[in-house]
Amino acid sequence: MNQIWMPPAESVPASSAARMLSFAARGDSCCFFELEAGDRLRIIDPEGRQPGYLYVQAGAVPDEVRTRPEAGAPNLSDHLARGGTDCRAVVAMLHSRGIAASNFQALQLFAAEAEPGAAFEVTATADAICVLVVAGKPMAPDAQDPPTDLLVEIRPSGSLEGRAPPPLAPPLLDLRVKAATARSYTVKAGQYIQIIDVDGRQCADFLAFDAAALAEGKEYGLDATTTHTLMGSTAPKPGLLSKYFDARMIPLVEVVQDTVGRHDTFMLACSAKYYEDMGYPGHSNCTDNFNAVLAPHGVQAKKGWPAINFFYNTIAGAGDQITMDEPWSRPGDYVLLRALTDLVCATSSCADDIDPANGWFPTDIHVRVYDAASAFPKGMSHRMTPDAEPRLTRESGFHPRTSALTRKMEDYRGFWVPTCFNAAGPLEEYWACRERAAIMDLSALRKFEVIGPDAEDLMQLAVTRNVRKLAINQIVYTAMCNEHGGMIDDGTVFRLGQNNFRWICGDEYSGVWLRKLAAEHKLKVWVKSSTDQLHNVAVQGPKSRTILSGIVVTPPQEPTVDELKWFRFTVGRINGVPVLISRTGYTGELGFEVWCHPSQATSVWDSIMEVGEPHGLTPMGLAALDMLRIEAGLVFAGYDFCDHTDPFEAGIGFTVPKDKPDPFVGSEAVSRRRDNPHRRLVGLDIEGNEHVGHGDGVYAGRTQVGVVTSATKSPILGKTIALARLDVSAAAIGRDVEIGKLDGHQKRLSAKIVEFPHFDPKKTRVRAEASSQAAARPAPSSPDAVATAGVPA
Repeated sequence: MNQIWMPPAESVPASSAARMLSFAARGDSCCFFELEAGDRLRIIDPEGRQPGYLYVQAGAVPDEVRTRPEAGAPNLSDHLARGGTDCRAVVAMLHSRGIAASNFQALQLFAAEAEPGAAFEVTATADAICVLVVAGKPMAPDAQDPPTDLLVEIRPSGSLEGRAPPPLAPPLLDLRVKAATARSYTVKAGQYIQIIDVDGRQCADFLAFDAAALAEGKEYGLDATTTHTLMGSTAPKPGLLSKYFDARMIPLVEVVQDTVGRHDTFMLACSAKYYEDMGYPGHSNCTDNFNAVLAPHGVQAKKGWPAINFFYNTIAGAGDQITMDEPWSRPGDYVLLRALTDLVCATSSCADDIDPANGWFPTDIHVRVYDAASAFPKGMSHRMTPDAEPRLTRESGFHPRTSALTRKMEDYRGFWVPTCFNAAGPLEEYWACRERAAIMDLSALRKFEVIGPDAEDLMQLAVTRNVRKLAINQIVYTAMCNEHGGMIDDGTVFRLGQNNFRWICGDEYSGVWLRKLAAEHKLKVWVKSSTDQLHNVAVQGPKSRTILSGIVVTPPQEPTVDELKWFRFTVGRINGVPVLISRTGYTGELGFEVWCHPSQATSVWDSIMEVGEPHGLTPMGLAALDMLRIEAGLVFAGYDFCDHTDPFEAGIGFTVPKDKPDPFVGSEAVSRRRDNPHRRLVGLDIEGNEHVGHGDGVYAGRTQVGVVTSATKSPILGKTIALARLDVSAAAIGRDVEIGKLDGHQKRLSAKIVEFPHFDPKKTRVRAEASSQAAARPAPSSPDAVATAGVPA
């Protein structure tokens, strides 16, 4: 359970007392929280059809819900006995308070057909311990019943101002740094330091020194310049490049979790001189506060401390200026660090109240230190929308296998995904996909189950393709647009039944958008998030069909892997594990995607790797995928299109048929853009081997006529190629243009406009059908063949 302290919907200043505690209880999990007498509790089912049970200490259930139906509510002890990280955490919390699970009364929440946004509200009549169980079970890959989140809001009877969020684990140190002060503390190697912005928009300057060296009279503290050089970033973040170093190039701390992502590592902590220059002599400042609390540790005073300024919103702007604005941090946001050696630390609550640095109003910072055995997972927070509850970077069900083969992981759309693997590297992985087969974890794709009598109407309204022509077991690639014709996302629609669709895309906001459309048009349809119930690997390359046909067992009424056509799917089993197999991919090669529940992902991975080994199957990461998809002319959100790019400008105008009988959102705007195009996506062949990247300008003489959206050095073509969006007046095929480097004028690279895709433009490889011999080969036999993945024979 991730917890945050946030303003209610009407939005209030950080210094206001009118705030609430808000968090998400994940599908098929349980969580623990406390209420005080008078607190108003609200539990919301944002996606609908999600049952839950609220367990409250006996005697604390309010009269207004005391007679609420409880049929079917399981005993809390039985639920906690299931195990799992969430259940063990609740058991530990109850044990630490000496409370038995049998001492709880159950309240049943939400009907089976609850509408999206259904809410349960109650006011606590006494202090109470609560456990919320979000009911559910693992979703089969061909089912559409994922357990989804419930949102919990607690509006306190009193003020939340200055109240720190619950600890992540039992703390060894619980330290309050009052506004405009500093505190020092010591930390042992391996322990965790959590620095919390209690009320939001408050900077916390941080210093750390090697304790052993300090005891010898030597000061070795965090050095931003060394850190920038070694980490290659303005501020380290969770992942491979996560450490802060001293001037000896020895790491002192690493970032484990970060719920903000915007900090300063360039500016000094505020000092007396800063305020004197601004006309405020004698103003409290972080440098003097640090000098005072570090003196007992033998640290020499400074006129200005080069601190790590957590939550400080520094902006490197135009004209080579460094400016700042209010912090991004919200109430309860934090940075979690791990000490890499024994440390003497100091944390300040910045005293600045004369500019936006602290939102004009300094507030408290809270510091907690946790035992080294806590072993917190690494992650950045991601928000689907600006007001959404943050969620730390996740691991897919395949992560135990991929992480054993590489440490080169990157945070891709909120999931840890391999950049490349130790045994091969991007180039070898690329050639494996082109010549043999490669396997890649693509679980970061977002999945939404669209179900209900009006599901077809909703999808017909939401996407550019004519969904009414889509057959069951068929897939179509399409765009999703907003009212002005810009693309929200691209993705694939799977038709699982007459009123059953699955939307698979890259942006989690798509689910919010679909629910919004359904509500506005009064459609009876549910849009349920299934991202955490459906993980997938892509098996791509000329040998992919051979590999999968040897292990996938399908029921008699479903097509085999050999029979599966492009943009179709089938269901089956791999060594008894239910899977859905789609003939889709993002490489331009013959390929498939294998979808399963994350709890069975390692079994699926092992089975595919075992059968694929004789065929040269190789794990592949994002770096190789980028080369493949650019050669194939496959567009990528945030690079080749954004929310002001229409499908024609994105190079996927084929997804907008002229004869679609029903209007879709943005259809009028897209039609106008079709008839009066301003920009066009083209291919570029670039001379030489110098690097070209996203955002480089494309020039005709002195004038910039467009921008490179994606580029790579193509291994199979032996040259640098790019996708670029150009003004239509300058987008003629065969025209010579230049790529501007440095300031766009000092250095130019020659290029020629060409059609794209650059490689296999007729898509003969991805369309390749099975040979007659393969088609005649009998499917593998298995006792599971007659009934698989929930589909009867």
